[in-house]
Amino acid sequence: MNMMSESAVEKALDQKMSEVSYKMIGKDVSVYYGEKRALFDVNLNVRENTVTALIGPSGCGKSTFLRTLNRMNDTIENCRVTGKITLDTDDIYDKQIDVVELRARVGMVFQKPNPFPKSIYENVSYGPRIHGLAKNKADMDQIVEASLQRAGLWTEVKDRLHEGGTGLSGGQQQRLCIARAVAVSPEVILMDEPCSALDPIATAKVEELIHELRANYTIVIVTHSMQQAARVSQRTAMFHLGNLVEENDTDKMFTNPDDQRTQDYIMGRFG
Repeated sequence: MNMMSESAVEKALDQKMSEVSYKMIGKDVSVYYGEKRALFDVNLNVRENTVTALIGPSGCGKSTFLRTLNRMNDTIENCRVTGKITLDTDDIYDKQIDVVELRARVGMVFQKPNPFPKSIYENVSYGPRIHGLAKNKADMDQIVEASLQRAGLWTEVKDRLHEGGTGLSGGQQQRLCIARAVAVSPEVILMDEPCSALDPIATAKVEELIHELRANYTIVIVTHSMQQAARVSQRTAMFHLGNLVEENDTDKMFTNPDDQRTQDYIMGRFG
């Protein structure tokens, strides 16, 4: 029997991705915190089943843009967003949009692992419960197991599901947060510096997980690590002083960027 090599599978997946399909489209997106403007007319399209890395120096607007994709900026007083962002065909800033429903479709994993002070099981079952995704206990058990499997955590925690999530190691906590995000069957997962609080071994596990997740989800990740962006993403967008400098295939961005600022940042000349 002819088994496809890993590189052949990769190539087939990338070829499929070359038939470009956009999951989220940002058009002329600007963000204001009171009088201060943090983002300037950003136009960025997020490809489906692709990992898009947002890079740039601290304070450049990359996390601000990430938060516009599931309206997390709504929680910040005096924050105003202009422009248009669509998820498939839905304008996510339309007044008719249910923000709770939006955040189920566009999940978020934060910089610091933030499991609820509940059991591992309850951490994962919380979202499906409030969204009514399980008809009974057997359904919920299945969702919890599948989510922990997807997050690469099931074998490590299957015998301690009713122990506290905060008792896990940092890397396990972050994977629990990823399991919590995927439990509500999102379409997009946003990750804001998901490995910055983790050691190298835990980081490698999360990166491997990101690689696996892109088969089923569209992922946007903010990272300060150029090596991480190069390892996990297929597309990279460079931000500087609230502007989108350029966006392209990750390989091109790291070997032959169009803008000198990208070159200088990647080479460590500022940031």
